[in-house]
Amino acid sequence: MYDLTGFQRDLLYVIAGLDEPHGLAIKEELEDYYESEVNHGRLYPNLDTLVEKGLIEKGERDRRTNFYTLTKRGKRELDARKDWETQYISA
Repeated sequence: MYDLTGFQRDLLYVIAGLDEPHGLAIKEELEDYYESEVNHGRLYPNLDTLVEKGLIEKGERDRRTNFYTLTKRGKRELDARKDWETQYISA
């Protein structure tokens, strides 16, 4: 997780929070959070990087639409990140 960009970590959080989201759903969630446009040239290469790293899987809903899910490794990485953050931020 330490080698991911903040944007890539945000992608993992969004994917974890949605049920098999497609690219545009992820894009909309991030645009709401960032309050600015996320272009396709930024979104899809970063999703592909997360697939290559084994943190998410890409499935095909139909010929035009892919969906994304966290892998077990991706879930473990998010849990480890949460534990790491918790040591520095008290509730």
